[in-house]
Amino acid sequence: MDFIDKISSLHLDILKEIGNIGAGNAATALSQVLNKKIDMKVPDVRVVSFDEMMDMAGGAENVVAGVFLRIEGEAPGNMFFVLPLEQATSFIQVMIGDESFSFETTPYNEIGLSALQELGNILSGSYLSALSDFTNLSLYPSVPALSIDMFGAIISYGLIELSHVSDYAIVINTSLNEEEEKYKEYVEGHFFLLPDPDSFQTIFKSLGVSHND
Repeated sequence: MDFIDKISSLHLDILKEIGNIGAGNAATALSQVLNKKIDMKVPDVRVVSFDEMMDMAGGAENVVAGVFLRIEGEAPGNMFFVLPLEQATSFIQVMIGDESFSFETTPYNEIGLSALQELGNILSGSYLSALSDFTNLSLYPSVPALSIDMFGAIISYGLIELSHVSDYAIVINTSLNEEEEKYKEYVEGHFFLLPDPDSFQTIFKSLGVSHND
């Protein structure tokens, strides 16, 4: 039986709770970086097929900003944070205080790219810290790598090995807003969490949830 048939709403509720704790930690860190009060939520956690994952990012040929890192430790896997280019541009402009920053022409501003990589570093570190605290597993991220490329090209690295044994990924939708501007969407991106095959069972077992529930 494929793992997708074993994942229940309880599993997803636990992952969402972990995501929201990570989001709270990330919001605190981002508020300090941007000197603005940031509110961050995880409205949705889903398990999707690789085809659905491609659709969520606008298709395999859609150019996005992606931050990739390898999760090392007791439940290894891959993690991707993907942002539409227009939202990545908006974040960078705020973070570096330069409204002229754009992905329209190359070479890109190195300071801007560093800011985006730092966003990925803050968010991924916050999520992994929350997951590690909940599971009591030792988990730590590699140095994040930033790519501006077609989503299919960015994600392919994480799918090469995993696709031999599974066709699914965990998606943690992420929404950031400036509290002073309640109705202005600040950043909305997707975390694609691709645990190695054995890591699913390791994570759920550590949470005290039977993989057969």
